[in-house]
Amino acid sequence: MLLKLSIKNYILIHDLEIDFTEGFSVITGETGAGKSILLGALSLILGQRADSGILLDQAKKCVIEGLFMIRGYNLESFFKDQELDYDDTIILRREIGQNGKSRAFINDTPVNLTSLKDLGDRLVNVHSQHSIITLNDSNFQLAVIDSYAGIQAEVSVYRVDYHKLIDLRRRLVELEEKDAKTAGEKGYFQFLLDELNLAQLKEGELHEIEEHLELLTHAGEIKSTLYQSNQLISGTDDNILSQMSEVEHAISSITKYKPELKNLAERIHVNYIDIKDLSNELDNIAELVFVDPPKIEMLTQRLDHLYRLMKKHQVSDVEHLLLIKQEIEKKVADEEGLGEQIENLRREITRQEKDIITQAVLLSAKRQQVVSEFEKEVIGLLEKLGISRARFSIEFLKSDSLSKDGIDRVKFLFSANKGIELKELSSAASGGELSRLMLSIKSMISQKNLLPTIIFDEIDNGVSGEIAGKVGGILKRMGGYMQVVAITHLPQIAAKGDQHYWVYKSENNQVTTTFIKQLSSVERIGEIAKMLSNETVTESAFKTANELLNN
Repeated sequence: MLLKLSIKNYILIHDLEIDFTEGFSVITGETGAGKSILLGALSLILGQRADSGILLDQAKKCVIEGLFMIRGYNLESFFKDQELDYDDTIILRREIGQNGKSRAFINDTPVNLTSLKDLGDRLVNVHSQHSIITLNDSNFQLAVIDSYAGIQAEVSVYRVDYHKLIDLRRRLVELEEKDAKTAGEKGYFQFLLDELNLAQLKEGELHEIEEHLELLTHAGEIKSTLYQSNQLISGTDDNILSQMSEVEHAISSITKYKPELKNLAERIHVNYIDIKDLSNELDNIAELVFVDPPKIEMLTQRLDHLYRLMKKHQVSDVEHLLLIKQEIEKKVADEEGLGEQIENLRREITRQEKDIITQAVLLSAKRQQVVSEFEKEVIGLLEKLGISRARFSIEFLKSDSLSKDGIDRVKFLFSANKGIELKELSSAASGGELSRLMLSIKSMISQKNLLPTIIFDEIDNGVSGEIAGKVGGILKRMGGYMQVVAITHLPQIAAKGDQHYWVYKSENNQVTTTFIKQLSSVERIGEIAKMLSNETVTESAFKTANELLNN
C-alpha cells in the first residue's frame, strides 16, 4: 500500500508531499492543474523511463520517493532473489539528473530499472485509457480468468516448467546442430587416433632410435678400429704386450745391482696387466658390435614414420605426439558422449512434455469451471453501470501446441444492445462501454488479487449521472479489499472517496507550480459544489454536494 509520495523538481512540481491511507481516495482538480503529473511522477518510481525534459529547474535533479507498506503480500522472495534487505515498509526512489541519466533505489540500495519495475508491478496497478486498450488483448483476458479462478500460483508453476521445456528443446537443437557439424570430423579424428595408436609411441623412443641407428650405421668402422687397436696391443709379434714383457724382464734382471729398480719393474708389471685387460675388453666390445643391415633398415623406417607423424602434427618430439594423442582421445570421447547426451535429453523432453501437458489440461479445466459464473457476474455489474442489455461471453480456443499459458486461448465477446450479435471487444464496444467493462472485471478480481494498490485514471470516461454514482460505489467497495485511488472529473465519484485530494496551480514570479491538498469535510463540499457548477457556484450546488457526501 502506498503510504507517502514525495516529488521534487518534476515538471510543474517544486516540492510536494502527499500522505495516503487505505480505502478509496479521490483526486480532483481543474483540467491542466497537474493531476496527470502526479501519476507521471508515481510511474517513475514504478520503473518507467524518464529524461531531463521533466526537470522544473534544469540546474537541479528530480527526486521522487514512495513509501510503501508491503507486509502480507508475499514479497520476501523478491527481496531475497534481488539480494535486498526485506522490511515491512520500503522506500522506492528515483533520481533524474540534468543530463537525463537516472538512478533507482530500493531502501537506499541502487538497483537497475528492470528490478524497480518488477517490484513496482507487484505494488501498484495503474488503470488508464491504455489499460482499457489491453482489455482487447487475449493474454490479458486469460490472465483475468486465471485471477478470478485463483490459479495464478499454479500458472506460475506451469510457466516455470514450460520455460524449462523450452530451454531443453533449445539445448537439444544446439546439440543436434553441433552433432551434425562435427559429423565429418568424427571419422577424421578417429583416423588420427587410430594412426597414433598404431604407431605405439613411447616416451624417449626417438632419441633411443637415433642413437641405436647411429651405432649400427658405423658398426663396420667401429669393429675395424677396435680390431686394429687390439692387434697393436696383443695381435702381432712385436705388439705392445710383448715389448712390455721384455722391458719388465730386462729391468728385473738388473735389480740385484740397483735395488731401487725393483719398484720400477713392479710398476711395469702392473701396467702390463692393465693393458692386457684393456685388450680383452676391446676384444669383447668388438665381439658385440654387429653389422646388421636388416636392423638398420627397420630402425630407419621407424624413424621415418615418427618424423612423418611429427611433421603432420607440427611437433618436434614424440612426447608432444603423445600429448596430441590425448587431446584427440578426448575429442573422440566427447563426440561419442554427445550422442548419449542427445538421447538422454530427448527422453527428458518427453517426460517434461507429458508432465506439463497434464498441468495444462488441469489449468484448462479449472478455467472453464469459473467461466459461467464469471460471465454472469460481469453482466450483472454492467447492468448496474447502465448497460442493461449487455451480453458477455468467453470463447475458449484449444491449441494443439503448448504455450506459456497452457493449451488455452480465450476471446471476450460482447454486445451492448439487444439484437446485436456477440463480437470481439475491439469491434463491439465504445470507449465508455470498455471502460465500464474493465471496471467491472477489475472490481471482481480485486477480491482475489494480492495487489496492494490500484490507481484509476479516466475511469469516468463516457459515464455521467446515475451511472457515475454507481461507478463510485464500485470503487468504494473495491477500497474495502485494497487501496484504490481514482483521478476523476465527476462529483458523483469524488463524493464516494474516503479521502479527497485537490490538485491546483499557483503562479509566483512568473513560474507556475502545481500543489496538492487533502481536503477537510467542509472543503470537500466546496470542491464538489464547484464540480457540479458552471461558472458560478450556487446554493443548490452546495446542497447537492452535501447530499452526495452524506448519501
